[in-house]
Amino acid sequence: MREIYITDVSLRDGIQSLLATRVRTEDLLPLVEILDRCGFWSMEVWGGATFDVCLRYLKEDPWERLRLFKKHAPRTRLEMLLRGQNVVGYRHYADDVVEEFVKRAYDNGIEVFRIFDALNDTRNMRKSIQTAKKLGAVVKGVLSYTISPVHTVEYYVGVAKELVDMGVDILSIKDQAGLLSPKVCYELVRALKSEFPSYPVHLHTQTTADLAQMAQLKGVEAGADIIDTVFYSLSCQTSHPPGETMIYALREFGYTINVDEKLYQQAGDLFVSVRKKYKKYDVLPPYPDVGVLLHQVPGGMISNFISQLKEQGREEELPRVLEEVVRVREDLGYPPLVTPTSQIVGSQAFLNVVYGERYKVVTKETRDYVKGLYGRPPAPIKEEVIKKTLGDEKPIYHVRPADLLSPELPAIREEAKKAGAETEEDMLSYALFPLVAKEFFEYRKKGKKPPAEETPEEKKENIPVEFVITVHGEQYHVQIAGRGAPTAEGRPIFIRLDGKLEEVLLKPLKEVEQLPSLYGEITYATEVKPRRPKPVGMGDVTSPISGKVVNIKVSVGQKVEEGEVLFVVEAMKMENEVHSPVEGVVEEIFVSVGDVINPDEVVVRIKPTKI
Repeated sequence: MREIYITDVSLRDGIQSLLATRVRTEDLLPLVEILDRCGFWSMEVWGGATFDVCLRYLKEDPWERLRLFKKHAPRTRLEMLLRGQNVVGYRHYADDVVEEFVKRAYDNGIEVFRIFDALNDTRNMRKSIQTAKKLGAVVKGVLSYTISPVHTVEYYVGVAKELVDMGVDILSIKDQAGLLSPKVCYELVRALKSEFPSYPVHLHTQTTADLAQMAQLKGVEAGADIIDTVFYSLSCQTSHPPGETMIYALREFGYTINVDEKLYQQAGDLFVSVRKKYKKYDVLPPYPDVGVLLHQVPGGMISNFISQLKEQGREEELPRVLEEVVRVREDLGYPPLVTPTSQIVGSQAFLNVVYGERYKVVTKETRDYVKGLYGRPPAPIKEEVIKKTLGDEKPIYHVRPADLLSPELPAIREEAKKAGAETEEDMLSYALFPLVAKEFFEYRKKGKKPPAEETPEEKKENIPVEFVITVHGEQYHVQIAGRGAPTAEGRPIFIRLDGKLEEVLLKPLKEVEQLPSLYGEITYATEVKPRRPKPVGMGDVTSPISGKVVNIKVSVGQKVEEGEVLFVVEAMKMENEVHSPVEGVVEEIFVSVGDVINPDEVVVRIKPTKI
């Protein structure tokens, strides 16, 4: 019987599916060493959301993570998931960024590139495929699976033909939402093997609706050569089939699998205790989400919806948001719900429900998608949506989106250096996520300072050294790591926030009643910015969604037209443009770039010129 190969995805898609990708590198390295000895065809350990999360939340260098993985896994090919022209981000980047990223990823340890485009528009995969092939890497060309009237077996065979013509080595079926049924999986794999008999077929399925194991079994029966699995303690729910179980079942049918299942289980055993450390992210119910077969929303997005709705006190509207996702997806030509189209469709559905009117507020990404800047939609977008979104502007689906972009790296290099970039890899991090990377560079520089030591007297003070705080419903573990000496300017306190070292400056209160002080005559309090005002007039502009301000387009004293973009808020990985509701003059701006804002706060105040 023929041999079936396994790609383990525990350390990338497994932790992304179940633990919001928040697992730190130090907790993964012991697992890497065990998995490296198992005998996998490859290990997918990088790409997807890991790059963004390393910088944004873990304050780790994703490039250093990759180098460490390579050092600890010398026997096994390392694989990454690459979003084609989106690289590991949420927009199209210029060709020079894509090319340089692929080269640096290869140089730092990636041997296999699994390359996809959310719309299955192979024009958006061409540059990364060509670059990886020139380097000598193995390329899996991906078919992003979804269910719709246009996504037939014949449709996917047509996409596969384009990928074969581009020179991919392996055809990969990516079932990111867990929608692939055993019947369709068998038919699709059989059609690919019939049309392209010399090409290996790779099968990636997720267990969201509990179809994945059945689909893999039928896919192997139809001729699939490689399947994706995870170790048992990261399997099921919205993750993947447990590899130990699939090895057992496939061997019973006579297939050869040269993977040490005992070592595989050993990795799973080790992760049981690691998973407990990240229990605040481990929030999915223990049963399958059969509703995904209708709304097709990937598991990670459900938690985003719940969080956003809770912040606005409207969590009971989740069913309406999911229903609206189905409608928006149909409006937009049935895009597969995978990054970034899952965020585009999800954010737009969320806004449609929150505002009570469909497409009253349209995100920048929705507008760009409708225009064609993400590529060709699988089916025609509804004309009324095009009109409402673009006005008189016409879509440009005949143009490869990246052809409209000028080279980005020449202008970025000096800017990245000023922001704190120290290497070429840092420069690429900045090119992909400027604000996030800058914050990481600042943290990295600050983190090199050792925390101040406490004096014996300070050690006696009755101050808690470990506690939990709750902000917007999310809990954070805080530990006091050290205290600096008090001065007239303030006193530095070094804290570890969920394991990350931060410095907080406690400032003296200028005018207060006599209060007991632990530090002598000076009483300290954290510096707190005054709360932004509540909206009262038609010129008080708020954000429709909670998020971080990433761009402010206007300044105080500037004249603005009705509909002009005032600022941009990043939420749910999308950038939402906020427009002026009136014609007038900007009187006040209450935020800075990087501030987190809520829908009940005035961000920009405009004095209307027309009443």
